[in-house]
Amino acid sequence: MTDVQDRSEAMVRDIPVPAVTVETKPFWDAAAEGRFLIKRCTDCGQAHWYPRALCPFCFSDKTVWEESPGEGVIYSYSIMRRSPTGPYGIGYVTLDEGPAVFTNFLGVAPEALSIGQRVKVRFQPTEGGPPVPVFAPV
Repeated sequence: MTDVQDRSEAMVRDIPVPAVTVETKPFWDAAAEGRFLIKRCTDCGQAHWYPRALCPFCFSDKTVWEESPGEGVIYSYSIMRRSPTGPYGIGYVTLDEGPAVFTNFLGVAPEALSIGQRVKVRFQPTEGGPPVPVFAPV
């Protein structure tokens, strides 16, 4: 195992409990089951993230939940170096369905991240709340 792989095994950090609202409850319920949901507008056909009742493209209220494999590529990232738990990566992932998701990258050393890298969703437990989606290299 390389030094980067050794350090990536320990790359787990606490993530705050998300706010669960009536609008987002189906998303968090699915996350607790290990499923990643996005919303799709049935009027314009666009998939969007963050899940919300109104389509951000055409403002229609005709949106439906859709299960996503949670796969995509890193569009942009930043390494947060000033942290009590050590450096970690955050950034945007462009899902294969099109939406961009702002996320944490876990299970990987920040130095091993790269733009265009394939990633897949994983769910990070939170203390007393639903698990949150994070992304790790495929």
